[in-house]
Amino acid sequence: MTASPRAVVIGESLVDLVWHTGADVIRPLPGGSPANVAIGLHRLGHPVTLITSWGDDLPGTLVSRHLSVTGLDVLRVPAASGRTTVAVAYVDSATGSATYDFLAAWDPAHIPIGPDTVVLHTGSLAVVVEPGATQVLRACEQLHGRPGRVVAADLNVRPAVQPDRAAYRVAVERLAGVADVVKASDEDLAWLWPEHDPAESARALLGHGPRLVVLTRGPQGAVGFSADAEVSVAAPRTSVIDTIGAGDAFQSALLASLLGPHPDGTDAAHVPTGGQEVERVLRQCVMAGALATTRAGAQPPTLDELRTASFVRP
Repeated sequence: MTASPRAVVIGESLVDLVWHTGADVIRPLPGGSPANVAIGLHRLGHPVTLITSWGDDLPGTLVSRHLSVTGLDVLRVPAASGRTTVAVAYVDSATGSATYDFLAAWDPAHIPIGPDTVVLHTGSLAVVVEPGATQVLRACEQLHGRPGRVVAADLNVRPAVQPDRAAYRVAVERLAGVADVVKASDEDLAWLWPEHDPAESARALLGHGPRLVVLTRGPQGAVGFSADAEVSVAAPRTSVIDTIGAGDAFQSALLASLLGPHPDGTDAAHVPTGGQEVERVLRQCVMAGALATTRAGAQPPTLDELRTASFVRP
């Protein structure tokens, strides 16, 4: 293995236009699920590169400024459209929950994967918006199955960019076939397979190839599914400001667990599958997600914040 194992996160950087119900002010905030995940993993102390693209437009200027001050290693790849994706995030002022609409562009010309990459993460718009989704799948195929390497995906289903449920299912199943770890929310799976309980759908995803499927359930916590175990973890109680970026903070903590150290003492990436190990990982993940809900916008916790936070059961 290399001396400095690295995670690579592939996907969109965008601008969220945050609109609180009952208010007349719309606030532009830089974000995008893959960008948020990469920033969160960087804050947890792991080497990570974000491979993304944005346009030379006003939203792109905001994205560029934001990423430049994070300390994150960013590889901006050229895109044919020259546009930056914009999302409208409608935030319920009473609950802090958010729903989204998108003006999406995702068309990277090339996605290079370096030899020091041990974990590759993707998801959200990047795996369904073409032509970029095909490029992302090829990058996953390039790493999948190699010893000591792990491909992880957060479905983060966005019907606004692909309302065809059958087409979305095909994209998800293809992605699951080249992923070692898949995360999805109960809302994701309820939309994809409304005829099934989300837990049933999560178990079915295991049949496509992942070694671990994680189902997030918002304030009810998370469940991990593997061939060896099924583990539920409760979420801590928090005072919610909004839920923007909470799932991304959860995913950052999940990726951090994959990066090691490996039980055999090497720097190889490792997928937890045993019950006790999955439980330990999920406890860190739900805490990271809970901490993110206590501040406005996508603000994942630092390593110190995560280490000092106490887990409070409901």
